[in-house]
Amino acid sequence: MSELTGLRDDVYRRPLATALSRLGLGSGWRCLDVGAGGGDVSVALAEMVGRHGRIYAVDSDPRARDEVARTAAAHTQVIALTQAGEDLILPEQVDLAFCRFLLLHVHDPSVVLCRMAAVVRAGGWVVAQEPITSAGRIAGSPMSMPDARHPDIGAMLPALVRDAGLEVVDAWAEAPAGVGPGPVARYLETLTGVDPGDDPVVLPPLVTVIGRRAEEGESGPSQ
Repeated sequence: MSELTGLRDDVYRRPLATALSRLGLGSGWRCLDVGAGGGDVSVALAEMVGRHGRIYAVDSDPRARDEVARTAAAHTQVIALTQAGEDLILPEQVDLAFCRFLLLHVHDPSVVLCRMAAVVRAGGWVVAQEPITSAGRIAGSPMSMPDARHPDIGAMLPALVRDAGLEVVDAWAEAPAGVGPGPVARYLETLTGVDPGDDPVVLPPLVTVIGRRAEEGESGPSQ
């Protein structure tokens, strides 16, 4: 699984593809996408799990639920729900709970990760991807994201996943880079409203953490 076909225009798709390939995501999996937004990741996951799988696309904004419903109209296995991450409740446990660019905006990231861990089956997975915003660069100058509550939460993500009672199986950081017109410049302009022109850009490194919930009888991570 080297590519997420539904995310061809997503500049951060490679770290997600790497994580899902590591887990062996495939037919019949039940997945949760927290902070689903427009539903692109939810649809990409639906294509991987097939019609026998199930995707819960959760967002606190009811407009996002409607957007997911439109985006995923051809995928009956996608269920769109309006919930805050801090109040996460599902009708069943899932094999994978995923979030990206979510924890930097919530009030209490630890609570959200604990809720995600709670809805994952024993032996299941939590994958979280969050940025270190200030490590991004435009023409050598640090980036900022003033609207984010925790703009550099990626630097704390492995510890937060561990403290949610999960085993940290892997963790790494990746940052797309570019110069001049192209997908990196377009993404930055969409994110900030600023066209970098011909300036070199390094987008904020995205820290990916793969956490695993212990099987019954296994001991959890040391706190």
